[in-house]
Amino acid sequence: MTSPKRLQPGDMIGILGGGQLGRMLAIAGAELGLKCHVFCPDPNSPAFEVADAATIADYDDTEALGQFVETCAVVTYEFENVPGETAGFLVSRCPVRPGPRALEISQDRLFEKNFLSSAGIKLAGYHQVDSQADLDKALDQLGNQGVLKTRRFGYDGKGQVMIRSAADADGALAKLGNAPAVLEQLIPFDREVSVIVARDTDGHCAAYELTENVHENHILKTSTVPAQVDPQTDLEAQAIAVKIATALDYVGVLGVEMFLIKGASSDELLVNEIAPRVHNSGHWTQDACLVSQFEQHMRAVAGWPLGSPDRHSDVVMENLVGADADQWQSILQEPNARLHLYGKAEPRPGRKMGHVNRISQRG
Repeated sequence: MTSPKRLQPGDMIGILGGGQLGRMLAIAGAELGLKCHVFCPDPNSPAFEVADAATIADYDDTEALGQFVETCAVVTYEFENVPGETAGFLVSRCPVRPGPRALEISQDRLFEKNFLSSAGIKLAGYHQVDSQADLDKALDQLGNQGVLKTRRFGYDGKGQVMIRSAADADGALAKLGNAPAVLEQLIPFDREVSVIVARDTDGHCAAYELTENVHENHILKTSTVPAQVDPQTDLEAQAIAVKIATALDYVGVLGVEMFLIKGASSDELLVNEIAPRVHNSGHWTQDACLVSQFEQHMRAVAGWPLGSPDRHSDVVMENLVGADADQWQSILQEPNARLHLYGKAEPRPGRKMGHVNRISQRG
């Protein structure tokens, strides 16, 4: 068995995707003495502003990919919809971390749920839906309610239809363009939570504390740590995240979203979905931990030891969506606030423009 490739300071990490996550990864890499080459088709990508090198090309442009990978010691990515063909092309020439298997599983909700179920992870009920007949049968088995989601390319509430009645079910699949879908059981959860976990090339894992999340219009609004949960629930959630990362033979940072259901004697956790990348609900780690999720990811993909995930402060992260970013001057006047803006020029509704971490003394 060969040892995994370990980078040296000054080596180049390739990043597929030029959004805010790629931007924050490149900043974290620079602080470790690592260089970054960002590959993205959008010429206005905010990550380009902080990268050592940039390539503007489509993800299926093999000539551009070939030139890109020649500069890189390892390649990673900031979003899970990197085409499988792109990952396959690159992995034959350079280590890709996390590996293409994580992409393949997370890009398809059915693949993801089947993988999690086979790994012994507890989920809400779900059914494959390829036709109206499939939907009718699945609804019958799930009490005539559920969330119909496309198997691929859904995020921030896109690509899904809530079904609470027969009227909602009528035409639901057509609203999704008759794309292959999954019907998920409606869960009476108490709150939405998540865990950010990192795994290095030697199989060591480090999980951050459970995060309590609040969404508005299907977009994450706040993440609060510590979460108002029993300590045992926190430890159980971290163990679930570690189990998933290990089952995937994962390298890098992984986001694991869960539903928390309050019970009479104990809480129950059901995994909702996974994200094979740094995650919005982990932005609080930038200012409440010695080592952020972004540094942790760059350490992992570089083949370096993981840092401590311990938290030194209580924190509430708030996403600045659309015109929220116009509050930047007042935020800067808050003594306990740390502002992070993404360098995006146009504050469109629903667009993540930045975030702020509000810190307080750890209780």
